Amino acid sequence: MNNFETYLQHICDALQDSKVKDAMQYSLMAGGKRIRPQILLAALQCYGIEERVGYPVAAAIEMIHTYSLIHDDLPAMDDDTLRRGKPTCHVQFDEATAILAGDALLTQAFLLGAMASEDALVNCAIVKALSRYAGADGMVLGQIKDLEGEVKEDLTLAELKDIHYYKTGRLLTLPLVCAAYLTHHEEDIPAWEQIGSDLGLSFQIQDDILDVTSTVEELGKNINSDAQNNKRTYVSLLGIEEAQKEASFYYERAQQRLHELFDDAHALDAIFVALTKRKN
Repeated sequence: MNNFETYLQHICDALQDSKVKDAMQYSLMAGGKRIRPQILLAALQCYGIEERVGYPVAAAIEMIHTYSLIHDDLPAMDDDTLRRGKPTCHVQFDEATAILAGDALLTQAFLLGAMASEDALVNCAIVKALSRYAGADGMVLGQIKDLEGEVKEDLTLAELKDIHYYKTGRLLTLPLVCAAYLTHHEEDIPAWEQIGSDLGLSFQIQDDILDVTSTVEELGKNINSDAQNNKRTYVSLLGIEEAQKEASFYYERAQQRLHELFDDAHALDAIFVALTKRKN
């Protein structure tokens, strides 16, 4: 990942200097685990393809993820002041600059997607995937469902699962789908959909657990925010022990489906294992 991190560090170099560029760079390079790029690059390895092939798409997905965090942290959304152990973008700069930085990261991601490979059809498929999984039928749909769920006192577990399927699962599925396009293995996309969905649910349940069990230092953001906002989570609905069982169930099913797809999936296996042990 060191080579990818260097690639990402210079992804905005060609842009004209501006406060927006500074804010984009600040948020993009503020730390982060690069989970989605790692998933894409590991999936390429499973297909026997050099990971450098996926750098543009991996960067595009990370830019989309970063834009979503910038906007999530805004006063109109979650109103958070800490992200990855640093002041959130609107705190470090100002609200207007943060909005524009998020807009610019999202837009720039499509430019990268359009130049993902030398195959125009692949590039077209990548751009469509970025829109589909991140947009109004993907992550953004999950965000509005989440906001609506916050004021719903009788939110059910099925409704919460639906929120996380879109809000978290879609952007974790996206790198797997993009790997299939980059390697011309579109027939594997239905399997990747199932794996990404399970991984997303496990990941979000872990987030719910960490929000009440971790520290600000470990998590890199404010803790107990869900409880303070009276937000329904897997923990509030099931308790910590049952929530942990749910997270393990979805993770194990994702891993089982992965092994049905590849005889040797050690690259993705390593990431999946690391995700189950994460502290932030």
